[in-house]
This record gives sequence, C-alpha cells and structure tokens, in this order.
Amino acid sequence: MKHMSLYEITQACGGVYHGDPALADREVESVAIDSRKAGKNGLFIAIKGARADGHSFITQVMENGALCAVSERALGDVPFPYIQVSSCLQALKDIAEHYRQSLDIKVVGISGSVGKTSTKEMIASILSQRYCVLKTEGNFNNEIGLPLTVFNLREEHQVAVLEMGISEFGEMSRLAKIARPDICVITNIGLAHLESLGSRDGILKAKTEMIEYMNPDGAIILNGDDDKLRSFCPSNGLEPVYFGLESSQPFHAEDIISRGIEGTDATFVTPSSTFRAHIPVPGSHMVYNALAGIAVGLRMGLNEKELIAGIESLKSIAGRSNLIRTEQFSIIDDCYNANPVSMKSSLSILAHSGGRTVAVLGDMFELGPAEKEMHFEVGKYAAEQKVSVLVCIGPLSAETARGAREAAGDGMKIYYFSSKENFLADMNKILQSGDTILVKASHGMEFSKIVERLQNEGIKS
Repeated sequence: MKHMSLYEITQACGGVYHGDPALADREVESVAIDSRKAGKNGLFIAIKGARADGHSFITQVMENGALCAVSERALGDVPFPYIQVSSCLQALKDIAEHYRQSLDIKVVGISGSVGKTSTKEMIASILSQRYCVLKTEGNFNNEIGLPLTVFNLREEHQVAVLEMGISEFGEMSRLAKIARPDICVITNIGLAHLESLGSRDGILKAKTEMIEYMNPDGAIILNGDDDKLRSFCPSNGLEPVYFGLESSQPFHAEDIISRGIEGTDATFVTPSSTFRAHIPVPGSHMVYNALAGIAVGLRMGLNEKELIAGIESLKSIAGRSNLIRTEQFSIIDDCYNANPVSMKSSLSILAHSGGRTVAVLGDMFELGPAEKEMHFEVGKYAAEQKVSVLVCIGPLSAETARGAREAAGDGMKIYYFSSKENFLADMNKILQSGDTILVKASHGMEFSKIVERLQNEGIKS
C-alpha cells in the first residue's frame, strides 16, 4: 500500500496517539486485523470478533515487528506506539476512507441481489485488458472486507473493481463512503435479505444508497430489464445507462446460443458497435454480466478488440458456476450462495448440459416469511427443467422436494436428506459415472464439502 504516517492515521480516525512523538512521522506499510497477517512495519487494528478479541494479540504482534496498534483500551506504559479510539471497527473504516481518497484511481462499485461476484469478475476481466486492476477477492465485500480490500491498493493500480454486499439499511452508505465509486453498477433487485429489508422496494432503497457518495461526474449502469431499476430516478440527477436483453436497451444482446456447461455465444449491441463473443463460463445470466462489463469498458475507453478479449478470457471461480471435470463426473460447483433466482438460473444451466443430470440442492437462507413457498417453487422449477435426479438437503429443502414431487413426471428421481452427511453416506446408491452434477445452497450449508468429496473420492462401483 501507499505509505501513511502515524500522525496522518491518527488524524484520519480521530484517535489519540500514545508513544514517542518522534515516531509519529513513521509510515506504515500495511494494515491488518488478523494477528497472523500483521506485517513488519504494519498497522494492527484490534477488532473484537465473534471468536477472538484482537486486543489479546497486540503485544505479540508488536513484538513481531508491527509499527503501531489501534486499540479501544488504554494500554498503559508500553514500549511501542498505539492509537486509542472509541471503536476499532469505525477506525478501520475511517482510515480506509482516508486512504482511498489519497489515491488517483478509478473505482467501479458493484451491487445487486444476484450476480455481484460474477459481474465483478467479468468487469475486472474486461478492464484488465488495458488497466492494472485490483478486484474484491472472496467475500471481502462488507464493512470489514471492503476496507481491507482498499488497503491492498498500490500506486501501480489504475482501477479498483469493488463488490459491495449488504443486509440492512444504511450499510451501503457506509460502504460507498469508503469506496467513493466513479461508476456504480447494480445487477438487479431480487429477493435476498427480505428479513431485514422487507420488500423489493426496500432492497432497491438499500442498494441505491451507493449513489450518495459516488463521483458526481461518474456513471450509473443499471439492468434495464429489471422493473425496479428501470423506474429508478437517481437523486443526483445522473441519467442511468441501461443494459439488458430487450432490444430497447442501449446495451443489449442478440442471437444468444447456449453451449450448455461450455458457456454462451452472443452478439452484443452497443450505441457505437456490434460484435460477437463467446462467454466461457456457463449460465444465461452471464450475458447480463457481459453487457454490464461492456458498458463499463466503453465508459473507461476500451475498444472492441479489448472488450472481446476480456469476455473470452473470463475464468470461473470456486463456488460460482465453476465447472470441474473428474474421471467420473462433470461438477457445477455453485455452492457459495443461493437464492430463488440464482437457484433457477443454475438449474437452467444444468438442464442444457446433456446426459443424466443431478441437482444437489440445499437450504436458502434469509428469505423471510415466504421461505417455504420459495423452496417449493424451486422444486417445481427443477421438475419443469426435467432434471434427471433431484437431491434435496436440509430442513427447508423438504419443501423443495415436495414441490418437485407435485410437478414431476415418472422419469424424475427425487431424494430428501436432513443433512449432507446422510446424503454422502448414500451417495453411491444415487450417483452414476458420467453424471453432470449441480451443487448449490446458501454458504452456511457448507456444500463445498460435497464438492470436495465428489472431486476427490467420487463413487465406488
């Protein structure tokens, strides 16, 4: 990271500096909240976590070579400098906000109910054809992860592509205050986090808080096929740029041909050009992601050749429609997260795979009072897609199995298990060599363990 002095950091977080005044001009080289990742000459912020309190590790971290600690407690007469604050979590955000504004860099902020991560990957793939890009890694998209991502920015980076995930009102405002996006992308307004946001109108209100802290000369890029986004009027007066499959959208796609698990071909139409490209990651939703990436790329000055190269060089990531081929199976690893829209999208991918298809589905969380009905509808959809074998795991997924049984014909096999351990114990009786298997559930179901078992052990004949 670009170095910051201890005096500068103290001012940024409104803290009180304790220690040798001569050290206040020293600059930190990194910021960490995990004692195991605290580097030499780094800043350690002692966050209180669910399992551990960072304050317990301050002495150890400082003895290992860190330059300074940020603490909510008075540490007394210690042989190292520290900055005392009322909240270490708030200090983390305040320091990240200050650091972001010290950098001459463009930021693309991405939010939405579904597809944030895959859209982030597409946009980063496209922009990296011209720029040095930093993107959000893993699930570092919240009020702790986003600041840590910002601290990974170096002076050589030209663009940051930041995923911004929320679950409550006001959270997006706090994230946007740190990120200060130049370009805001919203993928859709779906049904995630209904427990805290109440309705799709509530979700729209929460997601569009991103615009409060964006560059007033920036761009807002929205999915124009989404009814809530299409009717949204930004308070800052910027005219949104729309993408979608409808030909009325300025950025749209035509002649879409699904290649199943091998991806999708499409012709992309922009206000200035038309070109054809192959998306190597499966799923019809990837066409939307490509359109969002094209809109961002053109805003950032990329040419047609760079746009095509960015789309066609896209790589899948673990847990996100990641295709894994073993000697026995083709596995669609989509177990990072799930909601009704993404479930149905993944089932559509599976349905176009050819051969015997198996969907291993688990519970979807945070859906609110209608959660059972939504699981039931996913089961119906699986039957409508003529999935060969449906495996439902978890308490809520009993409704998925019920929905499938009511809609399925005689050819569909449906199994229900209360836990993934029970499924794994009976897996050999259900799966066959040559199956294409979709594995999908909310992250808390830990279905990555199923993927690992399928990938590493398979079935025994």
